[in-house]
Amino acid sequence: MKKVFIYPCLLILGVIGLTQISRAQDVNYSQYFSTPLYYNPAFTGINTGLRARFVFRDQWPTLPIDFKSYYFSADIGDRNLPGAGGIGIMINSDSPGAGLINTLQAALTIGVRVPIASFMVAQIGVKAAILQRKVNWDDLVFADQLDPKYGAIYQTSFIPPDANTRVVPDFAAGGILQFSNEPGNITGSVGFAVDHLFKPDVSLLSDGSAQYPRKFAVHGDAILMAGYGSSSSMYGGNGDPLMISPGFMFINQANLNSLEIGLNLLKFNVYLGGWYKTTMTGNTNNSIALLAGYRYNFMQDMSIKFIYSYDLQIAGVMQGTGGAHEISLVLEFDGLSLFGGSSGGSGGGRGFVPTGRSKGYGPLECPSFY
Repeated sequence: MKKVFIYPCLLILGVIGLTQISRAQDVNYSQYFSTPLYYNPAFTGINTGLRARFVFRDQWPTLPIDFKSYYFSADIGDRNLPGAGGIGIMINSDSPGAGLINTLQAALTIGVRVPIASFMVAQIGVKAAILQRKVNWDDLVFADQLDPKYGAIYQTSFIPPDANTRVVPDFAAGGILQFSNEPGNITGSVGFAVDHLFKPDVSLLSDGSAQYPRKFAVHGDAILMAGYGSSSSMYGGNGDPLMISPGFMFINQANLNSLEIGLNLLKFNVYLGGWYKTTMTGNTNNSIALLAGYRYNFMQDMSIKFIYSYDLQIAGVMQGTGGAHEISLVLEFDGLSLFGGSSGGSGGGRGFVPTGRSKGYGPLECPSFY
């Protein structure tokens, strides 16, 4: 059983609400593009077909206690759905309290598409979630349990609060503007989202307060195709184009700001990328996230993608913590549809998804980069 002594114990107890006001912040993934529903529910069904994503993050691995986070989501985009958007589920788990505090969020997300012009469409999304926070009181060691010679041998007189688990509803909303040029070799999007809309209180004490502050996210990306147009280019043949995807993610939560900016490359199904990350406020920390990955195509409309990234601390107080490892696995089924028929750009039947590109994809229905 993990043992944490008095000073870390007091620190963690302060975090969870023994003071009158306590705050919490969400984990930030370096591969934010692999956790889209976590940051903005409007990403639900933004591409047709089914996508299932698994992400694992191990932060500060050289410290005595590292911080592990787990993410899973699955969403399906079907232009025959009411609203011509998509539906999805998301589960995120992390341990912000050195393994003593566990946070779990399970959510249902819905996306709705709004036509604007032939090469521009908006998507609006909402997320309804259950947020659970749990404290492992049994893993704490208090001062009255300690013997100077034999260690923790006594029974503590500490009486835990009346609950060790708090479950509350949580909500988020966001929007994305997606656009493309007429040839379809340049696509992009910009978006904005607000999470923890009603600042749920996860304090375990009846007279305490531990509200999650609202999280604001602003993001944008583009996909540039060099050599687009050959019949095999979409699926990794000899004519596979070089795809360049620059992007950024800005987060504001609890008066703290963070920014991630960089780009990824995809050529012959191999991913390479580099991203600069800074916390901007508070104890400023700067890092560079380097990534590499591979996409394997089982067939024309089915693939699996694996990406590994490492955060290298280059400045700030967190140097020497070991950075962070992050692994993502994405399963993609482009041809899957809830209501049958084609789910691609030429089969949606909604009138606002232009057609004419190779493989039957409209300019706003190209296969996703990630």
